[in-house]
Amino acid sequence: MTEKRLYGTVLLKAKEILDFIANSKTAPGLKEISQNVDISKPTILKILQTLEYCGYVRSLGTVKQYYLGTIFIKYGNESTQSFNLVKIAMPFLNKLRDQTTEAINLGIVENDKVVLLDRAKSTNSIHFDLELGGTMDMYSSAMGKAILSYYSEQKIDSYLDKTVLTPLTKNTLVTRQDLMADLSTNKARGYAIDDIENQDGVYCVGFPLVKDGQIFGGFSISAPVFRINEDTVKNWIELGTNTKNQILAQF
Repeated sequence: MTEKRLYGTVLLKAKEILDFIANSKTAPGLKEISQNVDISKPTILKILQTLEYCGYVRSLGTVKQYYLGTIFIKYGNESTQSFNLVKIAMPFLNKLRDQTTEAINLGIVENDKVVLLDRAKSTNSIHFDLELGGTMDMYSSAMGKAILSYYSEQKIDSYLDKTVLTPLTKNTLVTRQDLMADLSTNKARGYAIDDIENQDGVYCVGFPLVKDGQIFGGFSISAPVFRINEDTVKNWIELGTNTKNQILAQF
């Protein structure tokens, strides 16, 4: 039988690059990829740029390191193992879920949206679960606002210039002035509150995962609003802040 001829040489090269990123113990840079993949460095860079545009890889840092993109979460939960954030954070977030009995969500920002990487499900009979790989608006969600509060003024302006603040509930902040005031408060106290702003009937407290100026992502505690009172929120803030510090100590 004659060998089957495959169509799309660039696809095979892209797969080779993706395989190398997936199998690397730490996120590789362009130099490391070019030293281990039999493809010219300029071609690798062009393919990486295309893969990043499509969401198949994401890069972090001044000297770019490449990770698999969150789009693979939709293809299978095993892809989340390529994110060190999941491995580091989830043991602490599972403990936080046990302490609060409520849903804990872990996410990062991609294309100006919060993407859910992983979660610890609520142990209560009535709860709301977000879809792995699903997205939330940054301006309306607790996790998104917590992360936005650490953006530079220029980056926040850029985000707001291209984002329509559409009301998702009657409590959604839909003016630039109100959102900016909220972000300032969030940064000062170290957490953000979604008081039924993103989804009817759901209350959340979000915490940013930021260290040495680098934003890794964030997490949130969420529950049906009928289970929320002043003491509950106070407890969430204390436990969530402790959890945030424990996770960041691992970086």
